[in-house]
Amino acid sequence: MSYKLAGVDISKGDEFIDKLKPLVKKTFTPFVIDGIGNFGAFFEIPLRKYKSPVLVSSIDGVGTKIKLASDLGKFDTIGEDLVNHCVNDIAVCGATPLYFLDYFATGKLNPDSAMEIVMGLVRGCKANKCALIGGETAEMPGIYAKGDFDLAGSITGIADKRDLLDKRSVKKQDVLIGIASSGLHTNGYSLVRKIFDSKSKLQKKYSDLDSPIGEELMKVHRSYLKLIQGLVSKFKVKSIAHITGGGIEGNTNRVVPSGLKLNINWHSIDTPPLFEVIRQVGKVGLSEMRRTFNMGIGLVLIVSPSDLNEIMKYLKKIKEKSMVIGEIF
Repeated sequence: MSYKLAGVDISKGDEFIDKLKPLVKKTFTPFVIDGIGNFGAFFEIPLRKYKSPVLVSSIDGVGTKIKLASDLGKFDTIGEDLVNHCVNDIAVCGATPLYFLDYFATGKLNPDSAMEIVMGLVRGCKANKCALIGGETAEMPGIYAKGDFDLAGSITGIADKRDLLDKRSVKKQDVLIGIASSGLHTNGYSLVRKIFDSKSKLQKKYSDLDSPIGEELMKVHRSYLKLIQGLVSKFKVKSIAHITGGGIEGNTNRVVPSGLKLNINWHSIDTPPLFEVIRQVGKVGLSEMRRTFNMGIGLVLIVSPSDLNEIMKYLKKIKEKSMVIGEIF
């Protein structure tokens, strides 16, 4: 008996790590002291830039979008999905990303698809100026079936304490601004996979969509980092919600003080055709759609009515699709 016969090929794993090292190092910033190869990665905190520095961390996965990636044999986007999802989670708090770590587990390592995933991670980290300083690649044949894998990541960012977005500043009559998503992002895929449960269904082209449904569903979860940083540097944005699992209402409630409620004008939301295709083909109720999917809104800004016009003018100027979708009461 040997470890290899038990399903874990250490040599193949080592070869994979050697190939990804130069890719990962492209994400390093001047604050990375040491990276791959040690038992931990080292990052110097840029304290001089901050009067009262606060570290902001988050951890997440891509969910069952990874199963869709396997079904379609398309692995080059889910790494970027993961990074952008995590970046958004801390950006809406007012933080700037510093570094990222990933966890990739599979039953049997396929170096080709794994490399595509890592390239997506690298692309996402470079775009967000975030260092990919470490991670874990695990072969676990007793846990994952052939072809199965999981992907998760953690991110750490930094903000000055005075710049953290504080939901306590949200008041009655404040306005909700919805910022367009790039598709489903990384939520609702367990339901979607039940509806489009074969390769032939995923390859179908619907008249209202530009691409086959499978391609539409694999669109990358966009990063809002640059948009958020531009907005908070110019305007008073009271609170921001990243719309993930739980939909617009569930996530926006997380950044509103208790005692206040949302009045969402659903008719004001310009919902992309993709969501209507999902609703009709899957015969999904409208309330279930709104609870499961982002419905075309990836970010919700909460602002004072007095600042609304200037913020909307700015969003129009930078060609950011946005709409007023409700208020606080």
